[in-house]
Amino acid sequence: MRNLRRASQAFFLILFLFLTFATRYRGSDDIPYPVRLFLDWDPLLLLSTVLSSRTLPSNLLWSLLVVVITLLLGRVFCGWICPFGTLHHLMSLRLDPSTRALQASRLHHWYRFKYYLLIALLCSSLLGVHLTGLFDPLSLLIRSFSAFVDPALNLIGHSLLSLPSAPTPQGLQRIGEGLRTWAWESFLSPTPPYLQQATFIGLLFLLALGLNRWGRRFWCVALCPLGALLGLLSRFSLTRLRIADSCNRCQICNSGCQTAATPFPESSWMRSECIYCWGCPQSCPQGAIQFRLREKGENPNHLGLERRRVLSSALAGVLLVPLLRSSSSAILPSSDLIRPPGSLPEQEFLRRCLRCGECLKVCPTHGLQPALLQGGLEALWTPVLVPRLGYCEYSCTLCGQVCPTGAIKKLTLSQKQEVRIGVAFLDKNRCLPYQQGISCLVCEEHCPTPKKAIWLEWGEVKDRQGVIHRIQLPHVDLRLCIGCGICEKRCPLTDLPAIRVSSIGESRSRSNQLLLPSPSLSREGEGYRNG
Repeated sequence: MRNLRRASQAFFLILFLFLTFATRYRGSDDIPYPVRLFLDWDPLLLLSTVLSSRTLPSNLLWSLLVVVITLLLGRVFCGWICPFGTLHHLMSLRLDPSTRALQASRLHHWYRFKYYLLIALLCSSLLGVHLTGLFDPLSLLIRSFSAFVDPALNLIGHSLLSLPSAPTPQGLQRIGEGLRTWAWESFLSPTPPYLQQATFIGLLFLLALGLNRWGRRFWCVALCPLGALLGLLSRFSLTRLRIADSCNRCQICNSGCQTAATPFPESSWMRSECIYCWGCPQSCPQGAIQFRLREKGENPNHLGLERRRVLSSALAGVLLVPLLRSSSSAILPSSDLIRPPGSLPEQEFLRRCLRCGECLKVCPTHGLQPALLQGGLEALWTPVLVPRLGYCEYSCTLCGQVCPTGAIKKLTLSQKQEVRIGVAFLDKNRCLPYQQGISCLVCEEHCPTPKKAIWLEWGEVKDRQGVIHRIQLPHVDLRLCIGCGICEKRCPLTDLPAIRVSSIGESRSRSNQLLLPSPSLSREGEGYRNG
């Protein structure tokens, strides 16, 4: 069984990596693979999204299969399927066997913490603050790959492929070209992605893995809220550990247990912590340990949670709500808070967004970035468009296709091209035609709308010597601008573009609009014009 478990872990880890690298733009507005598969299997995301948004995302109903499996067989998802758990298992393999008993005793005192964390997260979700995605293992893993691992691999890959090729035989040249082609088609982006906060997100990811040096599968035992939810369900599973009379009390099973579930003595075995890795039956020198069906009427063992700490955890989750929403960002719109097209109104968006990073990964221009404080602490790591890094591609709807909770609506291409995510404003003090009398048509040339939102008129500009130059001057038609940001990205003034996009006028908001009546923004706040 242990070899079967290892094969299962390898299969699902490879599947996760394949789907992760398949979540990218490949020249068409379609992703042929079920890239949200692991998120769709996550019952914690289903529960927290239902509590926070009062809606039921249909794709997350697949996670009920994991609930059924857990009720029947126990917490096997953690030991057999979860790719993040597999990474922690791999990081724990080289630990000194002589220290495992000490580490197991350390972990035994930490297992309750994940239950307290789960209680706090669910209480905050119940009040509309959806922070579960920050700690959920699958969301955390995908976000770490999107913001840190994938950019790092792209930087290394692009650096290696850009090295000058030394003279080689023709056969080796063909092999080299084949490897280059495979790299471009498999995991490299046309341009390396640069994401804000990649270092910070990466350090947290490495810290989570590094904690395995202090205790085996420390994240799984002490911090994982999904593991806590499955642990609660597994207390009612049909399986039970049995120890035969041939046991010689060597306690090898306890020192080798990955999650400090204490198989020996049998009365102390914690069903909620066991991930059914099958390590203890195979490590027992007497063959005394077996898993069997639970006897009728047998009660699940006690979790050992302290009532005072349970209440404190619930109170902490409740207090997070005013703490995160007491800043001015809760009522004042931020000009930099430019959401992807199809995003729901801000409060509803925050109630659904998981911070999983799927949309960041799939953005063809890498313009979607994890937010820091643009929308306050509640909006941490939610997606925002940063036009200086990348614009919103006019013919792309991929972010809505990969969103697992509907925080970004799935739009048709025609609907998406009508959605306004902001408006561009021209800074005449920096614009080259206005300020220097230099002819520049870049913003007008790149504007993607059928009828150009940036239009030109002939005007006169006087230089230092008093000479009048007749030159074309750009203007922005607020009625036609959709805020895609390509003008800001392509502006020749790379440090601070002369044309910049603001979130005002966005289709999803009735409040973030021009306060003065404007014929050019006569349809503000009407929502998606075709949806």
